Amino acid sequence: MFVAVALELSNDDHIFAVDLLLKEYGFSEVIKNHYESVKLKENVLSRLKRDIDRRTDAFDIVRIYQYPLEDTLVITALKDKHWKRIVVNK
Repeated sequence: MFVAVALELSNDDHIFAVDLLLKEYGFSEVIKNHYESVKLKENVLSRLKRDIDRRTDAFDIVRIYQYPLEDTLVITALKDKHWKRIVVNK
């Protein structure tokens, strides 16, 4: 599964912590604050979301793009400490 993560983080401590976390999960930074992985398993993604949530606050925005997940594009966004999920069908 292809997974991309886009970050809009409020301070340098959060940037450093989430950058380190994503690299531990096998992501590579393709451009500043944008990461990609093709090796992430679906069951690991929920743990990644929980770990990102612990390292961010209400001022941070994180978007996770997953494809293919049941033949759809799934966009999950963390804003104001709430995760929202958008499913885009073919």
